[in-house]
Amino acid sequence: MASAAPNEVRNVGPMRVSTIELFFDLVFVFTITQLTRMLEHDPTATGLLRAVLALGVIWWMYGGYAWLTNAVALDRTTRRLHLLTGMAGYLVMALALPGAFAGDGVAFGLGYLVVTVTHTVLFTRARSRDSVHGILRIAPTNVGAALLVLGAGFLDGPAVLALWSGAFLLAFAGPFLGGGLSRFVVRPAHFVERHGLVMLIVLGESIVAIGIGAAGHRVDAPLVGAAVLGLALTACLWWFYFSGDDERAERALSAAPGSRRSLLALLAYGYAHIPLILGVVALAAGVTETLAHPFAHAHPEWAVALGGGAALYLAGDVVFRRILGVSGGGWRVAAAVVALATIPLGVVTTAIGQLAALVAVLVTALITEHRVGGRQKAGRVAPPHP
Repeated sequence: MASAAPNEVRNVGPMRVSTIELFFDLVFVFTITQLTRMLEHDPTATGLLRAVLALGVIWWMYGGYAWLTNAVALDRTTRRLHLLTGMAGYLVMALALPGAFAGDGVAFGLGYLVVTVTHTVLFTRARSRDSVHGILRIAPTNVGAALLVLGAGFLDGPAVLALWSGAFLLAFAGPFLGGGLSRFVVRPAHFVERHGLVMLIVLGESIVAIGIGAAGHRVDAPLVGAAVLGLALTACLWWFYFSGDDERAERALSAAPGSRRSLLALLAYGYAHIPLILGVVALAAGVTETLAHPFAHAHPEWAVALGGGAALYLAGDVVFRRILGVSGGGWRVAAAVVALATIPLGVVTTAIGQLAALVAVLVTALITEHRVGGRQKAGRVAPPHP
């Protein structure tokens, strides 16, 4: 996050994402895999709400660790041990996630509390005193959200969703309630790279979904065709995010003055990435079902997972670009609308037919955007819009 003392940022050299950060991300991807399984087992409106709430609190603290490693050098054994403690908490959360709204809620809540407290303690080792003051202002809402999640583990019925919803809202409102946002330091190169790498890991969940959906089935032409279409769909998602937007995002953050940088980082990477990740999770669940029954009519919930997941991802990407002032995005909006139109196609024809239509829509949008907009126009950065 941007500091109120700009010199503290300017005098620090470029950072690269460390191997222990990537090691931490391996546990995070397990939580994403569990979230996908959770949505597969309960593809109802209630199941979707649970997935959104679970992703919200999980992503909030993952983002917290990205801000943490952006501010604290992990060059000492004690600091690395603290990060490993946070990893252990995340592992417990991932293991308990399928039953987090039922019998395993206490285990999930305790893991989340460990993750939150460890994050706060380690953040106080930041070299910037402003960052330390900032985390101490936000820590009460982070801990409060963790306690709400833990409390939900002791209850059942509507109170569970109510407490989870309260935790979700409290966590995301925390930076504005505590007033510490402007005190944080953001080093754009490291910050953008760290989030880019985790998006690669999240996209890998779609590849894993292909293997899960194909498990136990003969590797014949229909299965291979569906698998290749699933890979093509993931490749399109990758292309939308990594076709230069990451470099333009870094430039936009670097150009932002003072506390505005921290606000842009929070909105673009804390908030706008939720629909991006949820879209991938929904798509992964839909691809798994498509691989299992490629020529059957898609059940309505899985048709919605495919078309809605793609639309949600594209919408999140457009919002992300808009926040950072990256021009373009009109073709992505159009592709999101058409992606939704593929839902009835899957229901009345076949699941693989919908998957093929989605790939065609995304490929067409990418080609058209490149030809019409041009690389130079897409690379222009307008004043960011928080």
